[in-house]
Amino acid sequence: MGRQALFQRILEKKSCLCVGLDPDWEKLPSAVHQSNEHPILAFNRAIIEATAPYCVAYKINTAFYEILGAKGWELLQQTLSLIPDTHLKIADAKRGDVQHTAAQYARAFFETLRVDAVTVSPLLGKDSLAPFFQYTDKWTIVLGLTSNPGSQDFLQKQCNDQSWYEHIMQQVAQWVSPDQLMFVVGATWPNQLKRLRELFPDHFFLVPGVGAQGGDIETILRAGWTSRGGMLINVSRAILYASTGEDFAQAAAHRAAQYAAQIAQQINSLLS
Repeated sequence: MGRQALFQRILEKKSCLCVGLDPDWEKLPSAVHQSNEHPILAFNRAIIEATAPYCVAYKINTAFYEILGAKGWELLQQTLSLIPDTHLKIADAKRGDVQHTAAQYARAFFETLRVDAVTVSPLLGKDSLAPFFQYTDKWTIVLGLTSNPGSQDFLQKQCNDQSWYEHIMQQVAQWVSPDQLMFVVGATWPNQLKRLRELFPDHFFLVPGVGAQGGDIETILRAGWTSRGGMLINVSRAILYASTGEDFAQAAAHRAAQYAAQIAQQINSLLS
């Protein structure tokens, strides 16, 4: 799904919600353990069916699958097959390595798993990202300003007259078109997000940090929405674990609907 198609999908649906599929074994509701299929697959199936009307993308954090070894990769592939083709499929893998290794990561995610997008670290430089950029019909999502407090340890340090994350993002933006490049920008830093939108008006931002981390939808949409770039606002735990009872899917749908309604209200306001 290209940049214009994704933006059009967001406008049609009045939602830029992305649901994170991060199944924590210890938090899974007891109901899924009674299923005839693997509990994680049963959980993901129910969450996808419940939330698909309210979101435009799903983000799979591979750590929650890798922990299960070979079975986890099987579950990841099965989960991807459950996501409708109308929704962007993101592998949140945060890969970053030397070029010949990066090429294998790019093949793994874009060819074997056939995801639409993958998150990567830019810290090894241009040659480590080049294999991902070769897939011009896919999205490479580069870590910019992450939502965690630890981003202050390195990314937010000053480099001459700008922060490291600004310097990194400006470099990366010169290497490939915004048609295939997104940046991760945390919702926990709304002032910095506003500044980054001024610097990168044409790029999509993947925005984590809403929900459990405290990011505010109205604030980040007002800071980062443009008619040229776009946003995907990711929510994981606040939707997935809205309930751990038998009504977990209904609760997830209700919470996703609430987020979607907030987003729609802001989009309508910003477009008027």
